[in-house]
Amino acid sequence: MEQPLAPYSVCNLAAVNLAEMVNKDTNQVNYDKLIDTVQVGVRMQDNVIDATPYFLEDNKVQALGERRVGLGVMGLADLLIYCEKEYGSSEGNELVENVFKTIATTAYRESIEIAKEKGSFPFLIGKTDEETKALRNAYINTGFMKKMPKDIREGVLQHGIRNSHLLTVAPTGSTGTMVGVSTGLEPYFSFSYYRSGRLGKFIEVKASIVEEYLQRHPEADPDNLPGWFVSSMSLSPEAHADVQCIIQRWIDSSISKTVNAPRGYSVKQVESVYERLYKGGAKGGTVYVDGSRDAQVLTLKAEENTMETEMVEEVIEQRKVVLINTIQDLRSTNVTIGSEIGNTCPVCRQGTVEEIGGCNTCTNCNAQLKCGL
Repeated sequence: MEQPLAPYSVCNLAAVNLAEMVNKDTNQVNYDKLIDTVQVGVRMQDNVIDATPYFLEDNKVQALGERRVGLGVMGLADLLIYCEKEYGSSEGNELVENVFKTIATTAYRESIEIAKEKGSFPFLIGKTDEETKALRNAYINTGFMKKMPKDIREGVLQHGIRNSHLLTVAPTGSTGTMVGVSTGLEPYFSFSYYRSGRLGKFIEVKASIVEEYLQRHPEADPDNLPGWFVSSMSLSPEAHADVQCIIQRWIDSSISKTVNAPRGYSVKQVESVYERLYKGGAKGGTVYVDGSRDAQVLTLKAEENTMETEMVEEVIEQRKVVLINTIQDLRSTNVTIGSEIGNTCPVCRQGTVEEIGGCNTCTNCNAQLKCGL
């Protein structure tokens, strides 16, 4: 969980699109733009706290008392690619630390500026000046705040700070996909993937960042991309964990990040990754071993959805069909399983997909498979 909360706390998340923070002509991070964006983001989220209608009084008291926000990111992998740095490399990690240090220090300085204008978060204000001073002193001596620059710590002592927490990294799965960048902190799972059509055929599709690179560099070989095009499964689990730990230094809440491990990774090896995360200062962690579940959403190759894998038999409407990792071999039946109108639902395999409320929805299990909103 990327946002540990106190009882009745409210999750208030936003994300900076790091893919937009790079000068693509110089392959350098535009730190001025990053700072401006973070400042606007903090003010926006702080305003959201006051604009929100709270249905429970306990939520309102807690949200207005701590004024917690969680500014995160998406598009980290894009930023590294645009800067021609390998995700997980020493150069890449140095850049990652600089970026997140900039985000953290900017967010805290901006929150202090807002406190000068509107006041500190109420839970940091005591009944007397002495109590307030003691609360602020305790605040700047927490583990995270001890790493902050001197001017930030002194600013909190003098003026307080508007928000108790400012940073987190959520997955941004939907929003990152919507704007066409890598989600959260994750590397691209693959730079080419396979889209299945109604006839069960698989069509190779290249990620948009690859297409963009090939347009800017027509001389490049699409089958032999530069080393900074690093995919999730090409990284060692240790490299995944180390990137998370570096970023955690500059995140006051927690982080959503998956450590991908190859097939056959042992329990002992998984244990060692969790120990690495713990010793590196991560507040949590997730390790996923490829192929450890019967059904897997993402695969690297179309061949992984062929009949080479173990077959499971299932009877549907008295017709024998073959399921491969829950993907039906459509050649064995005239039933079309998919998310389009008139298809058989791919989730329950019983209902029909119809448009309901603007979304392609299963008439049996009510799964919303595709929305046109």
